[in-house]
Amino acid sequence: MKKIGITGNIGSGKSFVCKIFESLGIPVFYSDDETKKLYLIPSVKELIINRFGTEVYFEDGTLNKKLLSYHLFKNEEAMRFIESVLYPALNQHFDDWCEQQTTPYVLYESAILFEKNYQKFFDKIIFVSASEDIRLQRVMKRDDCTEENVRSRMRLQMSEETKISRADFVIYNDGTKPVEPQVMAINKLLCC
Repeated sequence: MKKIGITGNIGSGKSFVCKIFESLGIPVFYSDDETKKLYLIPSVKELIINRFGTEVYFEDGTLNKKLLSYHLFKNEEAMRFIESVLYPALNQHFDDWCEQQTTPYVLYESAILFEKNYQKFFDKIIFVSASEDIRLQRVMKRDDCTEENVRSRMRLQMSEETKISRADFVIYNDGTKPVEPQVMAINKLLCC
């Protein structure tokens, strides 16, 4: 089974494209969603509490995302700690998930695949592209936030040009051509 990474900068429409692949029967591992679940695993939770204190979790056991974010964005070492706890667990979870799949390939969706140098773990990489203006408008509408808020998040990601040059396939989700035929063409190549 081939492991295919799918990525794109914020607002590119990765989720939309992934849903099309899913409609073709291709399983998608959504890394952000799966990472959120890891925070609730008792062994992970214990490590995080030992590092940041009990207040990073609410009384009901859910993560206090705002407080954890405060710790992570003010301290690079804290971010490295979280990554050292979460990423090995996420990788193991992905491997276990892959063993349950029976398709010719699976997709691993991640916005920061290139930023974390994860492309080396995949057979091929698909990049979902859209212009900055389109992405900006999508995220402002989706997250009900300001342009500056979105631009500050965009600055944390590599440029589209760099990512396109590193990808094996590019899907243009900017309204210039239909997305579904692009997905179908890539699916046909990956199923061989």
